[in-house]
Amino acid sequence: SDGDVVLHAVADALLGAAGLGDLGSRFPAGPQTPAGISSRELLADVVEAVGQTGLRLASLDLTIVGSRPRLGGRLTDIRAAVAALLRVDEAAINVKASTGNLGGREGAGRGIAAEAVVLLESAR
Repeated sequence: SDGDVVLHAVADALLGAAGLGDLGSRFPAGPQTPAGISSRELLADVVEAVGQTGLRLASLDLTIVGSRPRLGGRLTDIRAAVAALLRVDEAAINVKASTGNLGGREGAGRGIAAEAVVLLESAR
């Protein structure tokens, strides 16, 4: 996987914080959005759009919810990968994993979700 659930949550949080709508509005399902476009490409477009507003990422808090796969040992790698995609220092990124108290689809291992909160600051 190219990290769809994580990268989509980050992209949506960036768009929302910048007042630029959401990922579904920017890349609607249909012929205007290339089939099979990678989440990395979507996120790169969002980072560019946010930058054009004169804002930049100050911090990102990311929570990945699911009981499978176990992510505890991979959080540092995920943090580094997300920081690289966002072109920011790893210190600006916080990544956590949760089983969701083993409730719902995520806790039962039938799904995975991600929640992201970003703080933007003036790039000027």
